[in-house]
Amino acid sequence: MERYYQPEIETMPREELKKLQSERLVKQVQHVYDNVPYYRAKMDAKGVKPSDIKGVEDLHKLPFLSKDDLREAYPYGLLAKPLEECVRIQSTSGTTGRRVVAFYTQHDIDLWEDCCARAITAVGGTKEDVCQVCYGYGLFTGGPGLNGGSHKVGCLTLPMSSGNTDRQLQFMTDLKATILCCTPSYAAYLAESAIESGLRKDLCLKAGIFGAEAWTQEMRNDIEEKLGIKAYDIYGLTELSGPGVSFECSAQGGMHICEDHFIAEIIDPVTEEVLPYGQKGELVFTAITKEAFPMIRYRTRDICVLNEEPCSCGRTHIRMSKPMGRSDDMLIIRGVNVFPSQIETVLLNKGMSANYQIIVDRENNSDTLDVEVEMPPELMSDSVAVIAKKEKEIVMALKAMLGIMAKVHLVAPKSIARSEGKAVRIIDKRKLY
Repeated sequence: MERYYQPEIETMPREELKKLQSERLVKQVQHVYDNVPYYRAKMDAKGVKPSDIKGVEDLHKLPFLSKDDLREAYPYGLLAKPLEECVRIQSTSGTTGRRVVAFYTQHDIDLWEDCCARAITAVGGTKEDVCQVCYGYGLFTGGPGLNGGSHKVGCLTLPMSSGNTDRQLQFMTDLKATILCCTPSYAAYLAESAIESGLRKDLCLKAGIFGAEAWTQEMRNDIEEKLGIKAYDIYGLTELSGPGVSFECSAQGGMHICEDHFIAEIIDPVTEEVLPYGQKGELVFTAITKEAFPMIRYRTRDICVLNEEPCSCGRTHIRMSKPMGRSDDMLIIRGVNVFPSQIETVLLNKGMSANYQIIVDRENNSDTLDVEVEMPPELMSDSVAVIAKKEKEIVMALKAMLGIMAKVHLVAPKSIARSEGKAVRIIDKRKLY
């Protein structure tokens, strides 16, 4: 039987939900216009006043915000509440340019934790569960968000943070953790370590909530098989709150967006035209309940599809697909758009490890694409000719998927550095700027 953390909201009829969104949007636009000079200037430049926004149907009239705006307004330029009412900041895990710093009132944190509690409940979590949170704590939103959500559900919470895998496995087995929250690459690493150390048989895990980086269906299958769990996706951004903006339910047909807090749109990333449900484009979010740092029409750069079809789980909130790449860090190689997820799909379909690196460089004014991937242990004993044949097979599969040639290098198991946080999948050595 499907469980909900806030059933009256999660199963609210669509018409009521739209009415609630409209009321909150009108209030939020006025709040931002009155309290954020930076955004007020953007609205004025576009000739839009708060009185022009009567409901969600008017959302398209408002200007967009992007990461460039956040960097330009850093640190306090987008703050909508007095600093004395703010109780916390979180920051992006990115390392380029100025970091994005988001502010939270206590009310913002309570609502964020509610969203994470919905996600934990959706995977079957109850107060009987032991929830091991291996996302990073500190400035990164993963740890604090799922930690708070776990508390709200009433789980025994193990606030492990990332790293120290031996200790992770000790607590996981000794305290019989049932729900694991971490990045998918770290889940794969934990699975590998549990099998190697002989602790796999002692695990009591039933579900995993994995997010913060791209992962494919093939990687999900691999993690599920190795850990003996159901693996669920979760999505979020520091700019909006953190994980819990959307999450998978038991049906696993996309991630339900918490529409009472966030309005989602899909736009054409080039023309900025709003696209209908079912079409692929860039995801844009408006936070309608956030007090301290309310993003209006924030361009996430994530490419996905929104689905409004009814879900068998009973939740009425629309679902977003897993991001299919990004409109900003999509790789353009020899004029071809390449998403790392396409390469990962090919590798896993060919029985390779989920541990790989994509290295892009430029020689004689021409882009080069090299893919290093760990071979499974059983291939290690094969002859050089057999390994070369496998490399050629993957080269042809990548050519079919991408439309361009790549060099493939099968390397020994464990020779690519393991990640305990976000995996470093792409090394772009080109001097493009």
